Amino acid sequence: MLDGRVVGIVAAQGREDDNSVELRRMSVDSRYRGKGIAKALGRRVLEFAVRNNYAAVVLGTTAVKLAAHKLYESLGFRRTGQSEDYRLPGMSRTPLERLFFQIRHSRYRLQLREE
Repeated sequence: MLDGRVVGIVAAQGREDDNSVELRRMSVDSRYRGKGIAKALGRRVLEFAVRNNYAAVVLGTTAVKLAAHKLYESLGFRRTGQSEDYRLPGMSRTPLERLFFQIRHSRYRLQLREE
């Protein structure tokens, strides 16, 4: 919140299968970008994970802007993989969709402690 307005959101979900928190969504209103809001939101997720004894924080992104990737890396995340043929939910992957929607999906992980 800034001046009584929502300028950014973040959503994360605990995963019991590997004792991690998945950062599911993070967005900042375009008028407020570049002011450290996304970094503050990311830090809140990391604080939540540490406070609740999770071993890691993970995320996947299709972001094409380098700023998003630099943000994750500045928070301590390391890229763990990348797929050149990611399918968005609901896509049937017809030849036309494959031609126009070649989506790169990057996976990141921040290990907080060893299990």
